[in-house]
Amino acid sequence: MNLSLLIPILAPSLVSDIGVPVLIIGAMGLAFGLLLAFASKVFAVNRDPRVEEIISVLPGANCGGCGKAGCAGYAEAIVIQGAPVNLCTPGGPKVAQEIAKIMGTEAEAVDKKIAIIHCSTGGKDNTKWKYDYRGIETCLSAVNIAGGPNACSWGCVGFNDCLKVCKFDAISIDKSGMRVIDKEKCTGCGACVKACPRNLIDLISIQHNVFIKCSSKDKGPLARQVCGTNQPCIGCGICAKKCPQQAITMANNLASIDYSKCTDCGVCAAVCPTNAILDILKGSRKKSEIDSELCDGCHNCAPVCAVSAIIGEENQKHSIDKDKCIGCGVCISVCPKNAIKTRE
Repeated sequence: MNLSLLIPILAPSLVSDIGVPVLIIGAMGLAFGLLLAFASKVFAVNRDPRVEEIISVLPGANCGGCGKAGCAGYAEAIVIQGAPVNLCTPGGPKVAQEIAKIMGTEAEAVDKKIAIIHCSTGGKDNTKWKYDYRGIETCLSAVNIAGGPNACSWGCVGFNDCLKVCKFDAISIDKSGMRVIDKEKCTGCGACVKACPRNLIDLISIQHNVFIKCSSKDKGPLARQVCGTNQPCIGCGICAKKCPQQAITMANNLASIDYSKCTDCGVCAAVCPTNAILDILKGSRKKSEIDSELCDGCHNCAPVCAVSAIIGEENQKHSIDKDKCIGCGVCISVCPKNAIKTRE
């Protein structure tokens, strides 16, 4: 049988079976397309042009330090919700001023904060280990295996989760394996704070220079036993007793500084028996001296000196041992004769 004779007979049937559905679907697609185009015009929400302007001046880090999901979210929050213009920590005052100019407002000054690590261990050579951890090399994974590989259950595990999330290269590792924060590069975005599974990192004003470099809540003997640097807070409370501003409190065997009261005098660091408190200004403060002609021997200064640097009995001329003086200035504030000055 000649099949070529059947083609003219079958062709109309094939066109009918295939072509009609194609035409119907095509028509439906066209109709829906026109409907969507119409809806996009009718229900369109015009975006405030200031949003794009603000996005253009933001650093684009999308760090979340402002509390929003990213820079675009923060820009919309400023324009639509009236969010403060100074929440971008990476941008700092300069970006805040530019945003304020766009919004026609004033930018209030914000105290820059930087990250501080409250632990002096975490390096391979300055940490005591319970076992050789060979799992996934993240801090979050390590702390969930038998409480973590390090002997101190409060300390740094050392797998650098904080460093990995820092978008500004503000965290580095020194020769001992310790994480070091560059206060010039740190923007205070808080990404490292969230990344640390043991909550060892805190944001503190860049104006402060005295920090507790320990997070252990173990009792003194155990804290000493497990600390790799032998610089744990042992909960002795000496710093709290000696602090002239009552800025230090003790809770769960650990000292804590209230920075709303702290004056960076350095007394706490000077009296800490384990060197668990870091004083960046140590040795750089101007020391005090007593003018013997003005001193009347009232003896107010000697009892408040935490390092016993003042020499003299009551009703006698006093002097200051310059080798002991740390330059805290507490004695100056209690002298009724203004006989104590800082050395120039």
